[in-house]
Amino acid sequence: MHAKIMKHTTQLKRALPWAVLVPAVMLMLSGCRVAYVLHAAAGQLRLLNGSVPVEQALKEDSLTPSQKEQLSLVATIKAFGESELGLKKTANYETVYLRSNQSPIYVVSAAPKDQLRLTTWWFPVVGRMPYLGFFDLDRAKAEKKKLVEKDLDVLIGRAEAYSTLGWFQDPVTLNLIEGSTLGLVETVLHEMTHTTLYVKDQGEFNEGLAVLVGKRGALLFMEKTYGPTHPLTVEAAKSIHDEALFSSFVASLLEELERLYNSPITYEQKLAEREEVFEGALRQFEVLKSRLKTTRFLGFDKQPMNNAYLMSIGLYHRHYRTFETVLEKNDDSIKSMLAFLKDIAKEDSNVLERLRE
Repeated sequence: MHAKIMKHTTQLKRALPWAVLVPAVMLMLSGCRVAYVLHAAAGQLRLLNGSVPVEQALKEDSLTPSQKEQLSLVATIKAFGESELGLKKTANYETVYLRSNQSPIYVVSAAPKDQLRLTTWWFPVVGRMPYLGFFDLDRAKAEKKKLVEKDLDVLIGRAEAYSTLGWFQDPVTLNLIEGSTLGLVETVLHEMTHTTLYVKDQGEFNEGLAVLVGKRGALLFMEKTYGPTHPLTVEAAKSIHDEALFSSFVASLLEELERLYNSPITYEQKLAEREEVFEGALRQFEVLKSRLKTTRFLGFDKQPMNNAYLMSIGLYHRHYRTFETVLEKNDDSIKSMLAFLKDIAKEDSNVLERLRE
């Protein structure tokens, strides 16, 4: 009875902010963006109100022993992130959504065919976002069709996890606890980073930082939890190795495309020559494969090349080396690095540019 009351109270507390936020947002938007916000609000409500407390899920028979083991680990990951890495304490991941093992959000990104610039959409609170998230694949496809008709490169991807930046109580989803242990640790720490430090209108900074904290934080977590020689710790180290290699590859490719797009040739010539750059990149990646120690990036060459695809990858991976340098200059302490970056964010309008300088 006590658990049931707690569950109903939690759902009510989670549902109330939408009643206030959605009308306020709609007043600040117009046209198709209102329909999008309504869709996102309905999807978020469905996800949150369909979730149950982790403690309840662990007592029931709806999860396998392996799933329960992964789910039990989430609280340990959170506690580590808060105490050891300086990540913000929230009520996130104290509930779990059990109704589907499908990834809850489809992400649509777009970019001009002759520019390395992701299309952005403005929303209150979070500012400009370099993608749109949909809880329904058909809606994502409809958005893609509209963008393609504007002669843009478009990509539909799937989000393994997401953060509402502390506005709502984000649940664990089945896809997270059915994946690898390393993937679970990296993802939870990644999303916790967003709630700790998020700078409006600076997607490359936000995602690049979260990737660094997820990767390096996961290695520290594995070392402390399982020991320095455990297979999970070795796997975490290999993941960092591959991230550094792939980041350099992506940065080099995007720099080559920038030189092409900034050249004084015609639009048609740029589109023709970019295909040659794409083909060259695939040949380089074939060589890079032999140096990778994990399977994390092996699907890179399975997706048709275009600017939206490459910029979406660059959003997360292009500046990894920059963040590693910042971490090194802060004594390899993620907690110190986050404090340093919070100070920088207060002073500079473009944090990533400041770091690169």
